[in-house]
Amino acid sequence: MKNLNGLTAVITGSGRGLGAALAMTLADAGCKIILCARNKAALSTVTNQIEQRTGERPDQVVVDLADNASINHAIAQITERYEVIDLLINNGAMWLEASDEPHSEQEVFGTINAAITGSFLFTQGLLPQLKCSSRPDIVTIGSISALLNAPLHSVSVPFYAAKHAQAALATGLQQMLRGTPVRSLCVHPPYLDDISPADAEWDAIPDRTKGERATNRDVCEAVMFAVTRPRHITLNMTIDTDEGGLFG
Repeated sequence: MKNLNGLTAVITGSGRGLGAALAMTLADAGCKIILCARNKAALSTVTNQIEQRTGERPDQVVVDLADNASINHAIAQITERYEVIDLLINNGAMWLEASDEPHSEQEVFGTINAAITGSFLFTQGLLPQLKCSSRPDIVTIGSISALLNAPLHSVSVPFYAAKHAQAALATGLQQMLRGTPVRSLCVHPPYLDDISPADAEWDAIPDRTKGERATNRDVCEAVMFAVTRPRHITLNMTIDTDEGGLFG
């Protein structure tokens, strides 16, 4: 696997869950981490965990991907501090479960804007820094909900639509960035067990058998595989399981 040591990685939605696990995994691989999320307290918790693991303290940027002013402020902070960004992981999105009750306008706008409008504007704002890298990658964390004819399962229609649009965002960026050094990669996870690299269960995950659910570690390893492929290869990956997967 290609060495990621010394690369600068920006991860949205990294205050908890999969985003935090991705940040820890990349920090363990030697990346300089820029944590981005809405909740400053959550960012501080992940920052302390990474510092304890690696001895290096990540940078923190508070950003609400559903708010244009917040996005612009975050982009300004990052571009002031960093001339080069090697890896951008667009993991930030708002979960919205199906409900028998009508969704509020705030829920619908937030779900759509964070996943699509915010993620695109954030990516667009960091493209000059990405293009200064010798091996720049954008990774979109999608969902099995983004797949063609995927069942709704327990997700709301706005979330389902947002994830379909995120898949289009990833392939659109791939076409837009053709002829540049920047790759647009995409990983579509199933429903996940939320396990952190700081948890004892993390090391036991490879022993899971067919029929068990996927975990954050499985997605982290897929992302690591994708970004370490030779530069002429672009991957669009689906992670599936019997339990919590496309047909589960």
